[in-house]
Amino acid sequence: MTAHAQALGLDVAAFDQCVDSGRHAARVRKDLADAQKYGITSTPTFVLGLSDPNGSQMKAVTRLRGSKSYEAFKEAIDSLLATAK
Repeated sequence: MTAHAQALGLDVAAFDQCVDSGRHAARVRKDLADAQKYGITSTPTFVLGLSDPNGSQMKAVTRLRGSKSYEAFKEAIDSLLATAK
């Protein structure tokens, strides 16, 4: 990870100290568990959803994995909106 920090121009010593401290490890593990729970297995993943009228439940969900074009987002959104009719 140090090489990545260096390539990004970060303060490598501060980065290594932060990682080694484990200060954020529990949060990272929780975020990873949440992602796995919802079937998110790649970065980036965009989750688009259509909720019921009171907003308490999702009626339809679409996941877009990886880098996507405007057209792909438009198609996914239009498809979700069509299910609402």
